[in-house]
Amino acid sequence: MKLPTFRHERELKKQGYKVVVGVDEVGAGCLAGPVVAVALELTMNCRIAGIADSKLLTAKRRMEIFEKILKKNIKWAVGMATAEEIDRINIRRASKLAMKRAIESFGTATYALIDAWQIPDLKIPHHGIIKGDLLVKSIAAASIVAKVVRDFMMQEYEQEYPGYGLAQHKGYGTKVHYDGLASLGPSSLHRKTFIKNLQFPKLQK
Repeated sequence: MKLPTFRHERELKKQGYKVVVGVDEVGAGCLAGPVVAVALELTMNCRIAGIADSKLLTAKRRMEIFEKILKKNIKWAVGMATAEEIDRINIRRASKLAMKRAIESFGTATYALIDAWQIPDLKIPHHGIIKGDLLVKSIAAASIVAKVVRDFMMQEYEQEYPGYGLAQHKGYGTKVHYDGLASLGPSSLHRKTFIKNLQFPKLQK
């Protein structure tokens, strides 16, 4: 597996940008729950082995890296967009909103490297990089933290919204999830625009 590098961060540092953050979001393809974004600053002297796109790592490996990030006091911030916001403005805009909120919550960023997107009205310079989570180390680290944070949130939602298997599938469209929807109908956590065309025979009786 080819690992991401500090190439982009190093070039921006040479240009005078003091605080460069990597930004990524998770949960865009889910049927339920928020989309969660993280802005994270990974300093050039950071040595954490195995940082890669979160989708390429096991849950155990993501947690190991997340714990190392915590131990090293690496600064990061979270931004979210709720299921209600996703339904109101669509998932693309909601993903950008979550990332913008993460950057603004970080507070001191002078440049943002963002996975894929350009973000309208962002007050600092930024650059969207296609497959950034595969290429840019700070974006990859942000993807790991965002995934761990969102997975934990979905595990907590399991207590509030039982019967859907949220702790198991984290809101994605699995058989367990579809069976829960067919039995219980959608909850307030579900994205109505994502499930409006689904047919649940048990609900139609």
